[in-house]
Amino acid sequence: MFVQRKSRQRGISFIGLVFVASILAMAGVVAAQVFPTAIEFLAVQKAAQKAANEGQTPAEIRSIFDKATQIDDIKSISSKDLEISKQGDKVVVGFSYVREIHLVGPAFLTLKYEGRSK
Repeated sequence: MFVQRKSRQRGISFIGLVFVASILAMAGVVAAQVFPTAIEFLAVQKAAQKAANEGQTPAEIRSIFDKATQIDDIKSISSKDLEISKQGDKVVVGFSYVREIHLVGPAFLTLKYEGRSK
């Protein structure tokens, strides 16, 4: 007589699937809110580099940066927030700013961006 064993099922349950899907959805929502701030940071970095390369005086550098912020629609930082210095014969433009993203209730995600021209 041959006795057949019941095979044990493997895999994820429906509750487990819902849990994993909800975690991935929340991560997707946060990533969708962080992505534009990262793109804006790259635009700020590009504008700071352009201002450092083309400007000689702080007024020129701020003017060039202001024009770039209008073109690239940069809202997080203005030319008043730039830190302009000289290292040797090169002009260095530094910046730092904070962006807050509202998650839920009293919870916020705080992103601190800083950089400088090369």
